[in-house]
Amino acid sequence: MAKPGLDGHDRGAKVLTLALRDAGMEVIYTGLHWTPEEIAAVAQQEDVDVVGLSIMAGGPVEIARRVLSEFEKRGASPALVVGGIILGPDVDVLLGMGVDGVFPVESSIDSIVEFVESAGRKREVIA
Repeated sequence: MAKPGLDGHDRGAKVLTLALRDAGMEVIYTGLHWTPEEIAAVAQQEDVDVVGLSIMAGGPVEIARRVLSEFEKRGASPALVVGGIILGPDVDVLLGMGVDGVFPVESSIDSIVEFVESAGRKREVIA
């Protein structure tokens, strides 16, 4: 779970991190203000199955594009999930560029946990 950029709103990321942990998953929460390069490096070092980006301050398409590019540079291929304030038109753009799951703020925690549980085993899109 990562908070890219200057976004300082991390309550949702922390709540989701605890929900994923309570569902039996190992979760690494990077904290605030990480760059796409740092996020991809940690994902590769830790050999994670899923990377979750919590974006509450705008720019999800550009941030996701940069993270996916960093994955490609490193030969890493975890599933990428983006959540937070995601405008309607951005959902299709994100999914079209290779993001595996998009969860706007109104998404239920249960639906996110269910998706993340399956994302490490198979790729499916739930938005």
